[in-house]
Amino acid sequence: MVLNDSSVVIISDDPEFARTLAGRWQAERRVPEITVATSDVWQPGSGPECDLIIVGPVRGRDRSSVLRAACIAAGAPVVTLSDEDKQLTSLASQFSNLVVLPQHDGWAATLILLATEVLRRVDAVSRAQRAERLALAAQRHAALGRYMLEMRPSVNNALTSVLGNADLLLIEPGDVSADRREQLRAIHTMALRLNEVIQRFSSLAAEMWAGETESQAETESAGKHVLTRS
Repeated sequence: MVLNDSSVVIISDDPEFARTLAGRWQAERRVPEITVATSDVWQPGSGPECDLIIVGPVRGRDRSSVLRAACIAAGAPVVTLSDEDKQLTSLASQFSNLVVLPQHDGWAATLILLATEVLRRVDAVSRAQRAERLALAAQRHAALGRYMLEMRPSVNNALTSVLGNADLLLIEPGDVSADRREQLRAIHTMALRLNEVIQRFSSLAAEMWAGETESQAETESAGKHVLTRS
């Protein structure tokens, strides 16, 4: 994962906490984009979306209310340090995206390690969701392709009928006016273009099928060769 592409928001009214954490992170090889905000400035939805929120000491405001707002509104994982506050334990049981880290002398290094792991998991989930969306899109396209293949004979028959009738009317115009003849020529031209599109689609389908067959044959041949050598 490229942590440099991740974003972290640090919410704290203690400047030393934010400086210590940001400084410790700068010593790492990969540093996410860090935004520092005090509790009175930060509001849910007030800033850009982030991948992780770290809540440090706050003054003049209950930290649990800040954590609750972050867990509900942000949607991103939220990490905070525990100071044996029973409310934090209760909040952690209510919100699955809240992680409470016990505070000790080496809290900064531990918090960086935990945050790095959280960001990796966020990235993994994002990649999995993106892959799932791509797979669903591929399934839709495949279904559309199968439908077009199934309907190809019917479309060809319809186009053949349109072209044949248009040719007859153009050859034997009868009482057809000049304006009608122009409309017939337009219908004939558009039908020819549609027929060309269908033929290109058929050619592409044939090429793809031939490529898949050739690839499968090569794979099977390579497999037999490996078995023979072993």
